[in-house]
Amino acid sequence: MCGFVGFTAVDYDRETNQAVIKDMADRIAHRGPDDEGFFVDDDIAMGFRRLSIIDLEGSRQPMQNADGTVTVTFNGEIYNFQELRAELEALGYQFVTNGDTETIVHGYEAWGTDVFERLRGMFAIAIWDAAKKRLVCARDIFGIKPFYYQHDGNRLVYGSEIKAFLAHPAFKKELNREQLPQYLCFEYMNDSQTMFKDVHKLLPGHFMVFEDGTLRTECFYKITYKIDDSKSLDEWADVIVKAFDESVAAHEIADVEIGSFLSGGIDSSLAAYCMGQHAPDIKTFSVGYDIGCEDKLAEIAAQSDFEIKLNELEDAEEFAKWAHLPNWQVKVDAREFLDIVPTEQYHMDEPLGAPSAIPLFFVSRLAREQVKVVQSGEGADELFGGYWIYHDQFEFGKYFKVPRPLRAAAGAVAEKLPPFHGRRFAMRGSGGPEKSYQRASMNYMWDEIPNVLRDYDGPCKPWEWCKPHFDEAAKQDIDIITQTQYVDMVSYMPFDICLKADKMSMSQSLELRVPFLDKKVLDVALQLPTACRVDDEHAKYALRVAASKLGFQKKVANMPKQPFITPLTVWLQTDLYYDRIKEAFTSEAAHEFFNVDYLVQMLDDHKSADFSTVEGRGKLKMMRIWNIYCFLCWYEVFFGKSSEKLAPKTKVA
Repeated sequence: MCGFVGFTAVDYDRETNQAVIKDMADRIAHRGPDDEGFFVDDDIAMGFRRLSIIDLEGSRQPMQNADGTVTVTFNGEIYNFQELRAELEALGYQFVTNGDTETIVHGYEAWGTDVFERLRGMFAIAIWDAAKKRLVCARDIFGIKPFYYQHDGNRLVYGSEIKAFLAHPAFKKELNREQLPQYLCFEYMNDSQTMFKDVHKLLPGHFMVFEDGTLRTECFYKITYKIDDSKSLDEWADVIVKAFDESVAAHEIADVEIGSFLSGGIDSSLAAYCMGQHAPDIKTFSVGYDIGCEDKLAEIAAQSDFEIKLNELEDAEEFAKWAHLPNWQVKVDAREFLDIVPTEQYHMDEPLGAPSAIPLFFVSRLAREQVKVVQSGEGADELFGGYWIYHDQFEFGKYFKVPRPLRAAAGAVAEKLPPFHGRRFAMRGSGGPEKSYQRASMNYMWDEIPNVLRDYDGPCKPWEWCKPHFDEAAKQDIDIITQTQYVDMVSYMPFDICLKADKMSMSQSLELRVPFLDKKVLDVALQLPTACRVDDEHAKYALRVAASKLGFQKKVANMPKQPFITPLTVWLQTDLYYDRIKEAFTSEAAHEFFNVDYLVQMLDDHKSADFSTVEGRGKLKMMRIWNIYCFLCWYEVFFGKSSEKLAPKTKVA
């Protein structure tokens, strides 16, 4: 578990390239504080920062084969490396380390790019093939580990984090302004592009080859459903228990102490429980809030359709006692939450408006005080059907029986009218499933974007970013709920869930492992009938039954998915938040991108909103406000005055 950087050496002499690659690696030292390593020749510069987890004394990177023709840097963990090692040894390859990196070295020698589909684990990999003067890079099938690159037609710069690119004197830092509408609608970047112009993400399950100045990418794994209706719900629950428990055991491979995050919900509780069965006294870590606005929160809860819990610490503590797991907790107060946003956005690299990233930052810091590795529950909702938006699709499935021209006409009329109950439904139902996809308008509806953005020409069509995913899903002849899960797995999961999990944990030099995001668990999830995932009354149905079979209390096994768990709605009504955010909303940067009057009006409406009335609750704009505030903090870090400290250290003529 580490971080790497690199670039093809087309500009400078070797001494200069050595200085540049060192500066780039230093920018991501938090990913690997234990060791560093470099490989520089006339063709390429490769840098590495290591967080030692397996084979602590060996397995230094960059790692080469015997004759130095293959050089590898690798971030992640390969959980089947011992099986692959035995297979490679049978082919005659000799190993000199006890870690997983050497398996990739010899695996590439033996199988070329076919090695990637054999790997079970989380990974981002860069391989320099000196004999062919070819750079080969790959990313795991879920997108757990990040991989960024920029190809300017000649040079290729790549790495685990974009901030490292800023150390390269030839890197041109430019805002990808055209992506702002996408960010505002989704709250994350929903494709391979980033908010840095011409900087891209290697997509999950893909590898790329850079050779003779030409870059090509290829998919080595596609998520494909193969529904099996032959088993009952109870039988599927047994299959899930077996597969997940085996995955947790595989994810426990380490030469250091490991622990688990614990929220009190079903996903992290399953991971912690299974770990505890394999190894007693596994440490668990939980985060909650020192809220300070309990009266207002109670008022919100009384008016809500959901069971709102702002603090999961009591649930986590109760479960830890039941499972006999030691539990450490941290509470975050309003000022700490607000003060950490610039640091959070710096580590994120890409602007992300998800408030849940901040508690992840604090619980990672807590865990790192005692362990180097934790397991967590990310991925369960996408694989097993846990999000409320899947229930949303039941209604659209019925509405889609109405002829499309009639739905389109209703949507067009609704878009021209002032807000009314059912307006969003009519607009989202006016096209195909990509238009009804809730994440495409999670924060702002497309008709709001011209109000928010300054000098916006439009029209904004956020669904166009996810239509290719729905088209691909439709080829599998699966229902709309399953199509939506597929789109979540190939977009929301890597671009939001995995992004913040990796960046927030690695900001604290903590390796986060995700046993739900495992090849064997995925294989089970892709066979589950829809009714075993989602129906009118249940989400993650089979997974909850599996938890019950393990003896989980009904409170945990049946705990509903929380719609949102931070006190931001009420904190945004305090003077502390209002004043800080208003300063950002009236800043020079805000004037450059946004209609400032519109932003301030949103902020004022939210601050004065009365939770006890329908009209008052309609003024609550927490997610819209936070989305833009996070972007402005990110922009200040990377493009404002604060970015001056990120200038390259190496000066060139």
